[in-house]
Amino acid sequence: MRKPLFLRIGTRGSALALWQAEHTRDELCRVHGVSREDISIDIIRTSGDRITDRPLSEVGGKGLFTKEIEDALLAGAIDIAVHSAKDMPTELPEGLELSAFLTREDVRDAFLSPRADRLMELPKGAVVGSASLRRQALIRRIRPDLRVINFRGNVGTRLYKLASGEVDATLLAYAGLKRLQLEANVTELLDVKTFPPALGQGCVCVESRVGDERTAMLMSAIDNASARAELTAERAFLGLLDGSCRTPIAGLARAGDGALSLHGLVAMPDGSRVVETRLDGACADAEKLGREAGRIVLGEAGEDFMAAVRAYG
Repeated sequence: MRKPLFLRIGTRGSALALWQAEHTRDELCRVHGVSREDISIDIIRTSGDRITDRPLSEVGGKGLFTKEIEDALLAGAIDIAVHSAKDMPTELPEGLELSAFLTREDVRDAFLSPRADRLMELPKGAVVGSASLRRQALIRRIRPDLRVINFRGNVGTRLYKLASGEVDATLLAYAGLKRLQLEANVTELLDVKTFPPALGQGCVCVESRVGDERTAMLMSAIDNASARAELTAERAFLGLLDGSCRTPIAGLARAGDGALSLHGLVAMPDGSRVVETRLDGACADAEKLGREAGRIVLGEAGEDFMAAVRAYG
């Protein structure tokens, strides 16, 4: 008779999602001394995987990549869910919490193009594909002469579309490319000071049920304190502004020696105006710092700016 599983992981089925789930399993095996066969990985297809012909901002936002997995978690069909932190809505379903943030990868955006080595070297009128409103706005901010179009699909799909000439260039998270050993496709890594990443980019997080003490204890062993402080600040900033995919929001928190710095930004989708702030504080005050940054940006932007951003298009 087969012994009960140590843990059941739920994940999407893309190559990157599976890498994240397998990496989480490996970390759990390492710290708890169990074998890979003791931890199952269950693939769950989400609405975001099924809807590929429209921008996420038009069909429900980030939650499309998590809902079915969270339903399975709440029903007890899995013990934990593994996600890209940047895909997580700021408000979780009642009864669920983020119980671990794994060590963060390189947060930068990668530029990929067969036509130019750098974003600034693309010819005028070149077509750049991106499904991210943040990337679209930041590209338009620094290169208003380019044509930016919606460009959805997993990493492999977008690389295929790029190679087949559907677009002249695209941007992808460098962390994902590294994890899939596809970094050779990168022609430029964009500076986070001028092209800040998505909040949560480069980080894998674990979601579990509130009150599940055994799982919380198991996850605490793989929780990275710096990543938790950074993501707590970033998610607080995002939550105060708009936790959906309908607003171009960017930013990055950096933790070290108990200190925390945060750069947060909101932009008009056409890149015509950007409002940003930079704050420093303590890791222990990560959520407070994120919310304060959000209040500063909202105050400087004003109600008319934020209303125009959300109504754009």
